Amino acid sequence: MNITKTQVDALNAIVTVAITKEDYSDKVEKVLADYRKNAAISGFRKGAVPMSLIQKQYGKAVLLEEVNKVLQTSLNNYLTTEKLDILGNPLPKVTDSIDWDAENFSFDFELGLAPQFSVDLTAKNNVTKFNVIADDKMLNDQVERIQKQYGKLISQAEVKADFEVRGTFTNEEKGINAPANFGLDIFADKKAAKAFIGKKVGDVVTIGTKGLFDDDHKLMDYLKVGHDDVHGLDINVDFTIEEINEIEKAELNQELFDKLFGPGVVSSVEEIKAKIKEDAEAQFAQQADQKFLNDVTDFLIETTKFDLPEAFLKRWIQNVGETPLTAEQAEEEYAKAEKGLRFQLIEGKVMADNNLQITFEDLKAHTAELIKKQMAQFGQLNPSEEEIDGIVARVMSNQDEVKRLSEQVMSEKMLGLYKEKVKTKTKEVNYEQFIKEMYGE
Repeated sequence: MNITKTQVDALNAIVTVAITKEDYSDKVEKVLADYRKNAAISGFRKGAVPMSLIQKQYGKAVLLEEVNKVLQTSLNNYLTTEKLDILGNPLPKVTDSIDWDAENFSFDFELGLAPQFSVDLTAKNNVTKFNVIADDKMLNDQVERIQKQYGKLISQAEVKADFEVRGTFTNEEKGINAPANFGLDIFADKKAAKAFIGKKVGDVVTIGTKGLFDDDHKLMDYLKVGHDDVHGLDINVDFTIEEINEIEKAELNQELFDKLFGPGVVSSVEEIKAKIKEDAEAQFAQQADQKFLNDVTDFLIETTKFDLPEAFLKRWIQNVGETPLTAEQAEEEYAKAEKGLRFQLIEGKVMADNNLQITFEDLKAHTAELIKKQMAQFGQLNPSEEEIDGIVARVMSNQDEVKRLSEQVMSEKMLGLYKEKVKTKTKEVNYEQFIKEMYGE
């Protein structure tokens, strides 16, 4: 056997695998001998069928199968030994039909090679790292929400300005059917709020969505419409009133404090606000980190320039599935996949350059931490190490879960690296401002 590589250009190569009779003949003979032992052909005793008959009936199929096994094994070993960094898989080069009556065979495979490039994490960029704070307005709103949540509902006959209504927003054309419960102070459009005054259970209030809220993103929460639909949305929606309630707010006393946080944990409104601020800003930090990671990734994709073996990849996409695609379909699929492929190559380069690796201990510790958080949500605050280890072992026996968790661990490592090496400006914002920044508005 002889394997050679012809370099077409920096991103494309042809590998030729030349197979001789010596590479496959012993294997073919062994398989045919096994066939002969078990063949049941009329007129012959089992095991006594002439080899010429076995050869005539099964020889060609066995030859094809064994040559293909030798071919695939040899090609895979060659790629591994030569440490060729390829994209996709080797693509058999279309040739004239193979003469299977010959003793020696030659097969050509096209290779798409990964490009050589560098990633400069210290390059000047326009990425901003956000520090999201829970401001006084948010804290006061949250305290009031708690008072309402733990307050007393008093059913009323008709709507007044400080009452809450429960019902359903509908718009048949847009497919809106969204249950909601709110006070009239949610509306920036005072005419909309006024339209509810005096209405009773069963009444339908029609309001316009344009300018309804101080932030169009709230349409996503109350009407359950997608982000792409909320901007400039100018339709009428009907709200059918199903319940009207006056809320007698809960008193801010020790009984409420103990109910919220446990006996004696907090003893004043200021301490409640401090707890809310701590919890909220921990969540905001996670969201800000994810945005930072996404923004750095987008920056690197945009600024790290390299070519891809585009023509090869399109041919590979066209032929990789069970049903071949048309050239036009392959073009569309490549356009969808190109950014993701560039990201994978850049991420791999960053990982290699900075020796980022995932160890078993990393994965185990990450999984254990997730499990502890999940158990805490259900009131299990002090699980034993033995219990945690048992759950970790079960989770890590699932390969799909291991893959998902590995991606999370690597994202954390990439985030830590970016924070260390990517020089950015930091901007302090409240949550509403952050949401606008996140959506680029």
